Amino acid sequence: MNIEVKTSNRPIPYKTAINTLEKRVIDVRNGVKNELIWILEHPTTYTGGIRYKEEEILDKKISIIKTNRGGKLTLHNRGQKIIYFVINLNNRKKDIRLLVNKVEKSIIEFLNIYGVKGNVDRKNIGIWIKGKKISAIGIRVKRWIAYHGCSININNDLSLYNKIIPCGLNNKNVTSLLELGIKKPLKINFNLKKIFLKNLSKT
Repeated sequence: MNIEVKTSNRPIPYKTAINTLEKRVIDVRNGVKNELIWILEHPTTYTGGIRYKEEEILDKKISIIKTNRGGKLTLHNRGQKIIYFVINLNNRKKDIRLLVNKVEKSIIEFLNIYGVKGNVDRKNIGIWIKGKKISAIGIRVKRWIAYHGCSININNDLSLYNKIIPCGLNNKNVTSLLELGIKKPLKINFNLKKIFLKNLSKT
């Protein structure tokens, strides 16, 4: 599978990124562009998936960008890595659970590099460490082309989660590599690119 891998060093506004993904979905479906893995960060942004509830917004002063991804409320901010992708399941097994498993596997492999053991929770999607969530996953599928992706908390400001109930869970159940004592993880983008490309290239 030919997958383009992009890395953005400057923060990308959320709506700009989603517009780019939506256009790439059309291009991939029409066969005019390759699939995509895109590693980036967003400025501070709160987004709501299709299942979030208004009462999960604790600070009514914040703005929520409504999205078409799965899941509930989440936060994106500097120090959190976003791994977006556009993957054509028409050329693979049409199995969304298998794709989610590959994303979970990729995140766990990435964390292992830094000596952190991540786990899945079948009741609550994402990757967890000792009861705290370090990675959120949200995927949408359109005509068997999967897009959106996942986030991993590296050294972002976790206090901003206090303004929402992230993913419908207690806002204390969030962590990051920094909170776990990993102050200066090396080669983050390199390791993310290597792992996600390896796992998402497989059928």
